[in-house]
Amino acid sequence: MLLQPLIIKGNRHQDERGTLTFNNDFSAFGVKRFYTIENASLEFKRAWQGHRVEQRWFSAIVGSFEIKVVEIDQWENPSKNLPILKFILTAETLDVLHIPAGFATSIQGLAKDSKLLLFADYQLGELQDEFRYPSDYFTDN
Repeated sequence: MLLQPLIIKGNRHQDERGTLTFNNDFSAFGVKRFYTIENASLEFKRAWQGHRVEQRWFSAIVGSFEIKVVEIDQWENPSKNLPILKFILTAETLDVLHIPAGFATSIQGLAKDSKLLLFADYQLGELQDEFRYPSDYFTDN
C-alpha cells in the first residue's frame, strides 16, 4: 500500500494587530515548484489528473475547495469504481493536503474567486508523469 493522502493542519491567530494564518507542521523540503489554480466557475471540476511518481501539496489561500482523490490501480486502464476520498480545504486555517505519488485528483472550488496553491516535487517537464482521465471517469460509491 502506498502512502495515503493526509491533511496537515494549519491554524489562525487573531488579535488587535490583525490575523495570522499559519501551518507550522508543513515542511517544503523537496518542493521544486509551486503555482496557483483558480477555476473558471463553481460548477467546473478540474478532473481527473494523476501522477505515478510526482507528489503534490494543496492549500486553499482564498476561499475553499473540495478535493477528491483516488488511488490508481492500473495507470493505463484504471478501474472506474475505485474508492473516492473527499477533502475540504479552506483558506481560514491554511491546512495543506498532501497527495502522495500514485493518486489522481479532482478539484472544485466551493466559493467564488477561490484560489488554490499547489506545490510539486518535480520541475515542469522533468519527467513524463501526467495521467488524465475524463471528468466522469470515476464514480462516487
